[in-house]
Amino acid sequence: MAYLPQPFDPDAAVFTVSVAASLADMHAQTLRGYDRLGLVVPVRSRGRGRRYSLRDIAKLRHVQQLSQEEGINLEGIRRILALEAEVDGLRGQVEHLTEALRAVQSSPLAARLFTAESSGAVHRGRFRPTTPPALPYRPA
Repeated sequence: MAYLPQPFDPDAAVFTVSVAASLADMHAQTLRGYDRLGLVVPVRSRGRGRRYSLRDIAKLRHVQQLSQEEGINLEGIRRILALEAEVDGLRGQVEHLTEALRAVQSSPLAARLFTAESSGAVHRGRFRPTTPPALPYRPA
């Protein structure tokens, strides 16, 4: 019986600069420049060498696509990456809150809960979500 390896961790920092550059189809100096600019910052090994993960390589390819195909400058790319990271964080929060809400709703105590809408309507028992009002746009 053959033993298969465990699934590869996409965050495992295992690739050197030269290997990561080859996988991302870039020059190693470009990766070093992106590191200095804070666009794609790899983990440092004990000897201070850069180690890239599969997630880092995907991010490098994303940066390259934004730069070469979309014509976005590096500052624009930095802002896009920051916004994408913020969206990912917010999605994680929504998932966490959704799980917490499900746990509360499935609790035996949920029958003793009630909610009130801004219109004054009261709901007893299970929470009945309504469509939340749109939030005003506030630029950062």
